[in-house]
Amino acid sequence: MIRRTFLAASAATLLSTSAFAEAHSMDIVDTAVDAGNFTTLVAAVEAAGLVETLKGEGPFTVFAPTDEAFAALPEGTVEGLLEDPEALAAILTYHVVPGAVMSGDLSDGMTATTVNGADVTISVGDSVMVNEATVTTADIEASNGVIHVIDSVILPPM
Repeated sequence: MIRRTFLAASAATLLSTSAFAEAHSMDIVDTAVDAGNFTTLVAAVEAAGLVETLKGEGPFTVFAPTDEAFAALPEGTVEGLLEDPEALAAILTYHVVPGAVMSGDLSDGMTATTVNGADVTISVGDSVMVNEATVTTADIEASNGVIHVIDSVILPPM
């Protein structure tokens, strides 16, 4: 049996935007702010001019790197990206998939096209991976989508 690191959720009732809105009053950005461990991600979303988009109707699926994930990048990387909104937006939109993709919707080897336009690959085994990042917490619901917490920043192909 495949061991998953996901929380149980009923994908059928959660996939519609109205179901998200009824059950969860905070959008993706506010949910990330409230969690407290996404301060770098939120600052990056602000610097890239993506706050309004991620507060929009959606639904969106966000693979959200924690503050620790950003801290693991080479020294100066985050600061450099914050000064280059275009490059920052390309990286951040690589962490977003249109639609609400719950853990129950994932299968080993599946690919998902990100808002960036490039694909990410999902691996399901002893843990769930998005490219080389491990999903540490899944199915954090927001009024306009879902957040899956990942342990590293994923970079789009160049």
